[in-house]
Amino acid sequence: MAEQVGTAVPEPARVSVVHDTPPSLPDFTQWPSFPFEGELRVKKLDDPVLMEPPRRGEGHRECTACAAPDEAYIWVGERWRVRAMDRPTGLPMVLILESRSHFDLGDLPNLLAAELGVMTVRLERAIRSLDGVARVHVNRWGDGSAHLHMWFLARPHGQLQLRGTFLSLWDSILPPIAESTWRENLALIAAWLADFGGRPLAEPPRIQWQAPSSFSAAPEATASPATDEDGASVIASAEEAPIDPLPGRSGDSAGDRAADSTAVDAADSPTAEGRGGIAAGATGAGTVAGVDIAGGAAVERADIRVSRVADGEADAEGRAETDADEATAEATDSADSRASGVGRVAGDRAESRSSGATGATGTASGR
Repeated sequence: MAEQVGTAVPEPARVSVVHDTPPSLPDFTQWPSFPFEGELRVKKLDDPVLMEPPRRGEGHRECTACAAPDEAYIWVGERWRVRAMDRPTGLPMVLILESRSHFDLGDLPNLLAAELGVMTVRLERAIRSLDGVARVHVNRWGDGSAHLHMWFLARPHGQLQLRGTFLSLWDSILPPIAESTWRENLALIAAWLADFGGRPLAEPPRIQWQAPSSFSAAPEATASPATDEDGASVIASAEEAPIDPLPGRSGDSAGDRAADSTAVDAADSPTAEGRGGIAAGATGAGTVAGVDIAGGAAVERADIRVSRVADGEADAEGRAETDADEATAEATDSADSRASGVGRVAGDRAESRSSGATGATGTASGR
């Protein structure tokens, strides 16, 4: 029987739809230094834009660093300034080194480029000299501001889980350190830098005291609950918050809103003297029986100064009147003396003429 060729019907092919599989998580999510755990997923990457938006200090946008006064910094020099956050954060110290002139890193002239290396080493040594600091991380991002600013982050000693590239994230997660310790450290760093020149502006914290009689009557201090607007860390800093360039999203970015809120709060604060409440100066002086000691002392010192000024003005007026009287008396005496002298001379001359006339008359009679 002849075999038939090509008459067999082939089986249909099976096609299955393959869904887009999300990218697998990178290995660093399993590192001990990674601050998060649990179920994670990678965020979808937005489409690239044709033109990036201007940073602060570019185009029509105002440069906040150029507009900040020296009082907003903990140390200022001729060409460099150092500032801190407006309140303590989770790390022992977070500082920012800025050039006084408006330059970005790649635009620095040779003089400032050379000084940047010296200032970086000097500030790193100053921070590392603090108690409880093991390492100092130096970072530069620059996506939020066109004005050169270098970040200095202190890693606590013994906290091995904070090692590596996630230190800036931990700064926003850890509870803030004590404000008295923070202010004391700022004063130490400012004094360290001032040994090489410049002017320190950060002051150590003042002692808060109360009279013994007010211990029982003083109300217990309660900390205000933290809100989202209270965050002041590297990640939440306005200098590093990028601008949202995508269409359909109205308003400024979260970094802009945070910067505006910080600026308004700093302007409304009675203790603010410049930049978002910088660390220069200390607050609080205690109360006695509900009376503000610091305010009373300030008023008393002001009264003393006013009294001294008033006394000085009165003394000056008295001295002026005395000098005027003495000058008048001297002028009068001098005038009298001159008048008397003139009178005596005139009298002598008249007497001499009279005597001469008498002699002449006698001679004529004799003749």
